[in-house]
Amino acid sequence: MTAAESFGINGRFLTQPMTGVQRYAWNVTRAMSQAVAARGATIPLLAPPGAQDPGFAGTPLKVIGRSGGHAWEQVALPRAWPGRLLNLCNTAPALRADQVVCIHDANVFLEPESYSASFRAFYKTLQPLLARRAARIATVSSFSAGQIAQHLSVKASDILVLPNGHEHVHAWDPDQATRAPSALRRNPDGTERPFVLALGSRARHKNLGLLLGLAREFASLGVDLIIAGGQAGIFAAEELQRSDNVQHLGFVTDHDLAYLLERALCLAFPSLTEGFGLPALEAMARGCPVISTDRASLPEICGTAALLAPPDQPELWLAHVRALLASATLREDLIGRGRIQAARFSWADTAQGYLDVMRSPGRRDVGRPRTASAPPSIAVVIATLGRPEVVAQTLRRILDRQTYKPAAVIISCIKPEDAGDAASWGDVTVLTGRPGLAAQRNTALAALPDGIEIVTFFDDDFVPEPNWLEVAARTFRDEADIVGFTGDVLADGIKGPGLSFAEVDRLLAATGPVESAPMIEPFSPYGCNMAFRRSAIGTLRFDERLVLYGWLEDRDFGAALRAKGGRLVKCMAARGVHMGVKGGRIAGDRLGYSQVVNPLYMLRKGTMTYAQVLDHLFRNFTSNLARSAVPEPFIDRRGRLRGNLRGAADALLGRLEPERALQIRPKAVR
Repeated sequence: MTAAESFGINGRFLTQPMTGVQRYAWNVTRAMSQAVAARGATIPLLAPPGAQDPGFAGTPLKVIGRSGGHAWEQVALPRAWPGRLLNLCNTAPALRADQVVCIHDANVFLEPESYSASFRAFYKTLQPLLARRAARIATVSSFSAGQIAQHLSVKASDILVLPNGHEHVHAWDPDQATRAPSALRRNPDGTERPFVLALGSRARHKNLGLLLGLAREFASLGVDLIIAGGQAGIFAAEELQRSDNVQHLGFVTDHDLAYLLERALCLAFPSLTEGFGLPALEAMARGCPVISTDRASLPEICGTAALLAPPDQPELWLAHVRALLASATLREDLIGRGRIQAARFSWADTAQGYLDVMRSPGRRDVGRPRTASAPPSIAVVIATLGRPEVVAQTLRRILDRQTYKPAAVIISCIKPEDAGDAASWGDVTVLTGRPGLAAQRNTALAALPDGIEIVTFFDDDFVPEPNWLEVAARTFRDEADIVGFTGDVLADGIKGPGLSFAEVDRLLAATGPVESAPMIEPFSPYGCNMAFRRSAIGTLRFDERLVLYGWLEDRDFGAALRAKGGRLVKCMAARGVHMGVKGGRIAGDRLGYSQVVNPLYMLRKGTMTYAQVLDHLFRNFTSNLARSAVPEPFIDRRGRLRGNLRGAADALLGRLEPERALQIRPKAVR
């Protein structure tokens, strides 16, 4: 054979424990070896001393240097191999430019608490250098490409997507299993007890606590929970509870894994984030039904071949387990669809992609095409009170101009007349219920039609640019861990006397669409234009005790949502104008009271920090005090100041009751 390929492979993975990253490198290298060997060529597999030779004909092992570890990779490897280099396991020589580096995920940025401090520090230092210097960055899923682009300042379109494959599972032989057969329990009649299988380390982002929390419910169904997989040293320790029907097998061989997969009721994969989610693909390839998280890369990998559920709603995971227990037809359907889905992911295709890009790193026709998954269905909700003409004109502009049509449009009000002319429009649903912005939004959440994935809240005087919903739909589709979304306000009439519809139309006509704009995060939702992932909301509702001052209500809701997991972002490409209509605005005394009591109440809840509360109180009090002598004609500064003082007095007496604002009788403004 001849060394016809002009690059070498970083073989440091041959000295590392076999996790998903090393399995990727192993299988890609083997598939490349087969491809080049068929042409009579070879690619050197460069490894430190002590590496086990995999015996691949097309990638002969070449041992270089005298030591191993990071020092070998950063110093010995680039010194011994001056040519182009392929690195498949997240790291590479920092100063080498002529190389391709596969970065599997951005988990060290998304879930830093899952990793040790030293691991975080090393990766957060090295990977930005690699992203800037390498000839090309590759990754394993479109989701990971988006995350890497965000955290490493690389264009997602420049990142090569070369996913994991499935073929390796066909070499697993359940007849050679050693530990798994003895791990399965039997019923009194001798039949095997059904069990849910979970894989992965005890890293926090693997979210195994969700399944352990369901152990008692599983036991009542006669179902065991078996957890297989060791704990890699890079992960922070986490205590996992134990139950009689829970078994921790630790490390198992591939043959044992095949034995378990072929007998499991299902594989449960509840991770909060995954760059690829190889266990789900392996399970589908081995004929095991999958219940998977609906976040990160898993919808991309599983398609319609798995049952999906949010990683923070255990009741839905339990419902899926019950469904599989009750229906053999459902189980067989998932097995069939899973095998078809798994066949779409091939090590041979990925290896060929690397061979192509190593010859020409700038090629754009390499890698897996990004799957155009269906855009999410969106509901638009507008809560209004006493401004029928305003809400009708606003909604008419939304319905006529948005390039992405909402699946549902809801006006939530107190009486039908509040909806104005829109009450008679066939494509609008009018709901009536209790007054208050929080209560009206909750009324809409309770009435969302089935199939709605994203719920958007617009103020009745906010007019979005025509592409607002389109940008939101694309963002939620492409960034599966985003749970809250806010756009940019081009102009806000609340800071002045307010804007007319004619002024709004002129402002929007004067601006062109933004093709690409940054996202700011974390960012507290801003209620005049915000959207949320419905599956992330779950049973969460707006706090109806926050009866006034909607911006703090939005912050409270966003903080509660963020505590459940996920990202809150502001997207500068989704823009609009907030008119700041003054009719129906809150009386100054009541608003001033809420400016003090609401943030203190939220501090007690844990949805605002001390620093945020102090900043909020200081800015509002000083502004109201300074301007009360000569107030703006459109703001009741003196009323707000009276409300501030009354709220401070109640707070000192321990009365943190936001709803008391409604008991204040507003005084006439002079």
